[in-house]
Amino acid sequence: MVITEEILVNITPQETRVAIVENGALQEVSIERQRSRGIVGNIYKGRVNRVLPGMEAAFVDIGLEKAGFLHVSDIDHVDESTNGDEAGTPVAINELLHEGKNLLVQVVKDPIGTKGARLTTSISVPSRYLVYMPNSSSVGISVKIEDEVERERLKNLLETCRSENQLGGCIIRTAAEGVDEAELRRDISFLSKLWASLLESVGQVSPGSVIHEDLPLSIRTLRDMVGVDTTLVKVDSRETFQKMTRFSTRYIPDLPCRIEHYPGERPLFDLYNIDDELQRALARQVSLKSGGYLIIDQTEAMTTIDINTGAFVGHQNLEETIFKTNMEASQAIARQLRLRNLGGIIIIDFIDMEHEGHKRQVLKSLEKYLAKDHAKTQVCEVSPLGLVEMTRKRTRESLEHVLCEPCKICHGRGSLKTTETVCYEIFREILREARFYDEAQQLLVMANQDVVDRLLDEEATNLAELETFVKIPVKLQVEAHLSQESYDVVPV
Repeated sequence: MVITEEILVNITPQETRVAIVENGALQEVSIERQRSRGIVGNIYKGRVNRVLPGMEAAFVDIGLEKAGFLHVSDIDHVDESTNGDEAGTPVAINELLHEGKNLLVQVVKDPIGTKGARLTTSISVPSRYLVYMPNSSSVGISVKIEDEVERERLKNLLETCRSENQLGGCIIRTAAEGVDEAELRRDISFLSKLWASLLESVGQVSPGSVIHEDLPLSIRTLRDMVGVDTTLVKVDSRETFQKMTRFSTRYIPDLPCRIEHYPGERPLFDLYNIDDELQRALARQVSLKSGGYLIIDQTEAMTTIDINTGAFVGHQNLEETIFKTNMEASQAIARQLRLRNLGGIIIIDFIDMEHEGHKRQVLKSLEKYLAKDHAKTQVCEVSPLGLVEMTRKRTRESLEHVLCEPCKICHGRGSLKTTETVCYEIFREILREARFYDEAQQLLVMANQDVVDRLLDEEATNLAELETFVKIPVKLQVEAHLSQESYDVVPV
């Protein structure tokens, strides 16, 4: 089947949302909120305003409220005694910097509280497949590219392209595994043009000015997500459309013809039912067309996915039903991992299959659909228990973590104690308070409406017997602000 991919960009003053739609179905969503954007990766023309020899550090004015902090270990320098190689012995901070010196710095850690940003002079600029290091001459390859033949291919290809473009040091990112020469050359061309533009800007601005900001999501989408299958990039903001067009014209010349401004009155995401799909992506249960369903549980340590046949009973036998459900689930799982942006360790509990051929087909199907994922994945064989262990590279927060927060009532457990359980806890607390405050005239129980209702109904006899036993009257008071699990027993 031919894949047609559209990328939708929704812009509001508060946030940018990007949706990848393949053959009409939502596959991936990225969200960037203005308040959450930090300055890590930004490059500034800074000026040293104070050198601290005792701390082997300096404070650098980069135009923010607080000066940035630059430690000697984060400064690129060359020691003459090493014949031009990077210094092997420590060099004092006051030998490298002096007050008033201008230098190019990059933020590696956002300002926190009273502390300014942490800075480095080891500049690096990322692209889709590479990280360019202009102050270095070395070439590195991500350790996650394990195949030696592929590592050698990429290294040779990069060396050839670097010499042609007179490019400095580079690191080949994990995403470069398997890419062809044309894609890599496109990335190198982008970096070469970008760095030339940055150098041009340095001489035109005063100290304390930003030279390069980490690209906003709308522009990163053009750099990182647009592929050969992308037929259209549609954006609902004319201003952003113009920025994206200018960027692509300068750095990715074959792209502007695929960028389109959407001026319609009906929200862009509504045309594709994106918001409805996002609501479903936050649910624990995912329905399958056959009548089966997935149960997805995201925890701190891992994500588990359980497959159930549900109402699907098949037409021939149980094994056929199980196989068809697992095959459908494999496609749905691959989509849900991208859509929810689930990363780390993932355990998939396929329904137990008897035939080894069925197990292989299900695993092959899962790998086939995962191949479309922008994030790197690794899948293990089906275990004797029918479990598949896999990993998916964490590239950003999951959709649930971006859009939701832990329930303040259940604290992320996903369940609450029953009113019956809470009533029995209150009874035990009444006993404790009565023994400790044996001179109390009355015990006041403050609780949630549902808990008080149960105390006055199903537990009324038990409460009366307890009052007789402790020989202290118990008064009930509803507190609307209390959750079902919260209560207080106060002697008065």
